[in-house]
Amino acid sequence: MNAQQALHPPDAADSGDIVIRAARPIDCEGIAALGNMPGYRWGTLRVPYQTPEAARKWLETMAPGNISLVVEKDGRGIGTRLLRELIEIADDWLNLRRIELTVYVDNARAIALYERHGFEIEGTHRDYAFRGGAFVDAYAMARVKA
Repeated sequence: MNAQQALHPPDAADSGDIVIRAARPIDCEGIAALGNMPGYRWGTLRVPYQTPEAARKWLETMAPGNISLVVEKDGRGIGTRLLRELIEIADDWLNLRRIELTVYVDNARAIALYERHGFEIEGTHRDYAFRGGAFVDAYAMARVKA
């Protein structure tokens, strides 16, 4: 390894088929399209029919210091890669001891992903959100760095 390589390590967020990067206003079309997919929307608190303009406004008015990432893919493993990247930012750049999240109790794949990365269920929010015509519970999960 030469001195130039030591000063600039490879980008861990780019592994060929998956690129993780900061969201930009130009991403508004893709973010709106994703948000309007019924399967995606089911796992969020978003209402149907988000416009690209609303996504652009959200991106442009984000508070300084907020981290919003997008994933460009040509393969699999997106959830794992994105979660690892966020944990790395929390651990290695922000020195966060505790990371919290909320997940619907019926989202078994997400719960399993979070548990594999050290998150534990701390409690249940009853009737957390109104989704698909009914109220749904959500888990409060957290990862506490020792």
